[in-house]
Amino acid sequence: MANINEHSKEARLAIMELANMISVPMALNAVVRLNVADALWQGGANTPLSASEILTRVKGSDGSDPENLQRILRMLTSYDVFEEHVEEERRSYSLTEIGKTLVTDTHGLSFAAYVLQHHQDALVKAWPLVHEAVLDPTTEPFVKANGEPAYDYYGKNPEMNDLMLKAMSGVSVPFIKAVLDGYDGFKGLNTLVDVGGSAGDWLRMILHKHPSIREGINFDLPEVVAKAPIIPGVTHVGGDMFKSIPSADAIFMKWILTTWTDEECRAIMENCYKALPEGGKLIACEPVLPKQSDDSHRTRALLEGDLFVMTIYRGKGKHRTLQEFNNLAISAGFPKFRAFQEFDDFYTVLEFQK
Repeated sequence: MANINEHSKEARLAIMELANMISVPMALNAVVRLNVADALWQGGANTPLSASEILTRVKGSDGSDPENLQRILRMLTSYDVFEEHVEEERRSYSLTEIGKTLVTDTHGLSFAAYVLQHHQDALVKAWPLVHEAVLDPTTEPFVKANGEPAYDYYGKNPEMNDLMLKAMSGVSVPFIKAVLDGYDGFKGLNTLVDVGGSAGDWLRMILHKHPSIREGINFDLPEVVAKAPIIPGVTHVGGDMFKSIPSADAIFMKWILTTWTDEECRAIMENCYKALPEGGKLIACEPVLPKQSDDSHRTRALLEGDLFVMTIYRGKGKHRTLQEFNNLAISAGFPKFRAFQEFDDFYTVLEFQK
């Protein structure tokens, strides 16, 4: 009986924690808005500071409440964002490895924009409607909350769109650096197409690392490439990936497939297959779900990202398992499929060879 009661107590505590889980992202959002990470980092010092001392380094904090900031810092300490130092009655805080991801680098990037982008009002309004994605998967919760699809909404709100682009840059730059350092799939190519390449930043980095690629083709919607800057060795081409894709030795895409249905992914991949020579390959960077669910940080992050896609972008767009990607490869005509998961814990490099 004692064990049963103990398990019941643990279960009640666990469900209370889950019910209050919204405090975690909202507190994270708060410390990003207050620029706490940069205030602590100070060029690498990371000296433990009290809440009052942090506020002296935060612009526009006159009259602010250090006790309330300390309450936020304590809670995030329990999630290993900060390290708490207690000496008698004084509490001070420094950044952990997780906290350091919020520090602005020399290029103005960090994961801070990723935090802010996920918690904008229009996105937050969609989350109470997640159950609607089960009852009616034809219309995303974001659409039901805001009246139009997310990307259309971003297009009408330049600040939101800029934040999304900055968020993706903050996330993608560490990943592409790891890929360029460890992945050899770009070697020996003469031509490379980046599908959904936006401003061509990834192509520029790839061509810099692999100068043997004599031509990079940045392929995106006409209105997107019209704003792309001139990049040596890169040709900007506007079009529709559902109609055709420019030919090249290899085709590259990053987090494209995750926001489309299986049928749409098959159509995109079939067009890639048509555009490739014999032996050519499609290189896709995508989140890959594990086969089994567990409570690891990696699995939780991937499953949470999957729900984000379902709620905000596409009801039947999704993160997929390796088996599901292999099934797509076969259905699109690709006989060979490989996955490289050593570069990042969230994104995987997928290689589909013709």
